[in-house]
Amino acid sequence: MNIAVIGAGYVGLVSAACFAELGHEVITVDMDKEKIARLRAGGVPIHEDLLPELLRRHHGKGLHFSTDIQAAFQFCDVAFICVGTPPSPNGDADLSFVEGVAQELALALDDHKIIVEKSTVPVGTCEAVSRTMVLHGARREDFSIASNPEFLREGTAVHDFLFPDRILLGVADEASRRALTAIYAPILDGSYYRRASSLAGPTNHVAKLIVTGVKSAELIKHASNAFLAMKISFINAVANVCEGVGADVREVVQGVGTDSRIGTQFLTPGIGYGGSCFPKDVLAFRSVAKSVGYDFALLTEVMKVNNEQKLRFVEKIRKALWTLRGKKLAVLGLAFKGGTDDVRESPALEIVQLLKAEGASIRAYDPAAMERARGALIDGTISFAADAYDACAGADAVLVLAEWEEFAALDLNRIRALLKLPILIDGKNVLQPSEVRKAGLHYYGVGSEAEAPLIDSGSRQRFAVGNSDLSHPATLVSASGD
Repeated sequence: MNIAVIGAGYVGLVSAACFAELGHEVITVDMDKEKIARLRAGGVPIHEDLLPELLRRHHGKGLHFSTDIQAAFQFCDVAFICVGTPPSPNGDADLSFVEGVAQELALALDDHKIIVEKSTVPVGTCEAVSRTMVLHGARREDFSIASNPEFLREGTAVHDFLFPDRILLGVADEASRRALTAIYAPILDGSYYRRASSLAGPTNHVAKLIVTGVKSAELIKHASNAFLAMKISFINAVANVCEGVGADVREVVQGVGTDSRIGTQFLTPGIGYGGSCFPKDVLAFRSVAKSVGYDFALLTEVMKVNNEQKLRFVEKIRKALWTLRGKKLAVLGLAFKGGTDDVRESPALEIVQLLKAEGASIRAYDPAAMERARGALIDGTISFAADAYDACAGADAVLVLAEWEEFAALDLNRIRALLKLPILIDGKNVLQPSEVRKAGLHYYGVGSEAEAPLIDSGSRQRFAVGNSDLSHPATLVSASGD
């Protein structure tokens, strides 16, 4: 089938590459001429596992790139709208990019087309797209509108697309249902997994097809993201209680998550959720509820816990170091989570800015997100390191703010030797406290009591500052406030 994907961001580019992988002819459209030129030249503008492989495999064959939305619309049978829907100042989703696409599509309509909203949008958006197209000259009988929300996690988006739990189709007519079912047929009938060239994954994978009305599909996406954000805020609140009573949240997660009704996914305590989806989707879903007269107070509390979690983490750093002014801090992780270069609504960047405001100096490293972080931070806010060890050299403490696998495998003895003070503060519970302690580091995690390091008498002297021996366990406990 001929497909146009409008928008070459995280969702659009992954979707386009995966549609080509399923055997369709795909044109990806974006107004960013520099991005399209880079894609045409074989570049990959985002960090996403397996995406470079798919782009190489299908570039110039089943996958093409363009800035001409009208030509792409005339080429296709089905057009997927994958443009951004950022939050507006009042909390509503800003749908101006979706509206602009609808206007362009109305002008390019030459025969019957199926238009599919894939961006995360408030309920009623597909209806608004239809109305906009009619107002700009399209005849209602010449197009169908459907909703096909994505459920992709950045960092594993390609795998999530090709090996999904479910495929959700929100349709209002049989033409849309048939076309979308045909597009996803290689996944639904399992034929993709039997191909010799398919990406590695379970060969017996079965995806559930869910067909609903358009408005139900739009609501399912927001409800799903709001629920997952709620799980994160819930376990962060539990972690805060654990710190107060002396329990270990890792053990609590194991005990709670083993219940098949709950599960361990997204029961991951840390510095709070971020990224392009959860913050704006929770806000937008609450706004939708408010517009129909319902005060969704639970979502307000979810956001409150998330915002406070970042402030609590800064307080944890303050307790470990007493004062922040003049302290040199190594920060490992700038993306909103490991496995991606996306820094939108990144808790790590917010924490960096809070620390900087208190007079700390920051040297940071992230395996993929440093270039995007440069664009998101005020010039001179932080310096960037070549690797994790470079960031730690001469630092008063090291902060782990993203769950990259390489951070879990750090040489802790080397880190210990590089730091001025033996303090490691783990905002994602990436490292095992016992291993950190064996290296002589004082460990602060999320949801457990701070632990004094195991430092032998010969190594204490190297951390003496003035007349105070800051490596002495008793001194460290006192300075930490614990």
